Amino acid sequence: MSTTKAFAAQSATTPLAPFSFETRLLTENDVRIDILYCGVCHSDIHQVKNEWGGSMYPMVPGHEIVGKVIEVGAAVTKFSVGDTVGVGCFVDSCRTCSNCKEGIEQYCDNGMIGTYNSKDKNGIPTYGGYAKQIIVDENYTLKVSNHLPLAAVAPLLCAGITTYSPLKHVGVKKGDKVAVLGLGGLGHMAVKFAVAFGAEVTMLSSSASKKADAEKLGAHHFALTSDAETMKQLAGSFHYILNTVSAQHDYMTYLNLLRTNGTMIVVGVPPTPVPVHAFPLIMKRRSIIGSLIGGIKETQEMLDFCAEHNIVSDIEIINIQDINEAYERILKSDVRYRFVIDLASL
Repeated sequence: MSTTKAFAAQSATTPLAPFSFETRLLTENDVRIDILYCGVCHSDIHQVKNEWGGSMYPMVPGHEIVGKVIEVGAAVTKFSVGDTVGVGCFVDSCRTCSNCKEGIEQYCDNGMIGTYNSKDKNGIPTYGGYAKQIIVDENYTLKVSNHLPLAAVAPLLCAGITTYSPLKHVGVKKGDKVAVLGLGGLGHMAVKFAVAFGAEVTMLSSSASKKADAEKLGAHHFALTSDAETMKQLAGSFHYILNTVSAQHDYMTYLNLLRTNGTMIVVGVPPTPVPVHAFPLIMKRRSIIGSLIGGIKETQEMLDFCAEHNIVSDIEIINIQDINEAYERILKSDVRYRFVIDLASL
């Protein structure tokens, strides 16, 4: 075992501060990773503040990790020292349930093991990417291309796969009309992927100031959701709406924008349940589905797709000492569109 530096929350009400912990022993199937960059996800804040319940302290957040392999176990075959790798939202799963066997480990029937705020199979707490090192089983470690800026790759491990996976699942293709609801960390990646898949993409936003950014990201159209006449004109327009909004909002407003057989994909989590009447679903055979990140195979596919199409996140790099300020700015939507920690600052 060795000691690594980190930043951790000691409770739901205290700021993140310097912390050190002992990494677990390297087994024959593990790789030890020197973390270079870690994205800052809004879910980090939810868990640090125990807004979803079940938070364990001390907590070292971070599940958008890019780094270099510095040590490998005796049985490792997929990676060598010096390889550039990534780690996403989970670091293990049961491996035996039907979902794990199908490569959708994020839906593990026995519960995936989170990169942080979880316990491994030995009951040891997992610590995430706001740290200098992490040890991960090679089967839950991902290959990262050196042809892309690594800091901007980090958010792909959560924001990227969270939007790539549902768009692939429903089969978005050339000619489809796709709306992305909400332009933030998830929304900006959704626009990039939908455009890359050949769809005609409309950004739906309540903020007129987002129009220029939406166009820069590749959106073909921009619609202001507060404009009643615009929303009326868009009724029945879209094959798919990817809903990334986590603030409280009315699903009914957007269901009416779907055409017959249209689907709204939910990846944002509003704080309280959202009422939905059956009629907008029944009358046009519309559907609402949810989606959670992606499995290891699909996440690797997404990373390879991004390398091939030169897709990365739009980021602002920060030092770890600025993490508490970054959290405050995220809560004010003051980031375009993902903070990434440079762990050289630790």
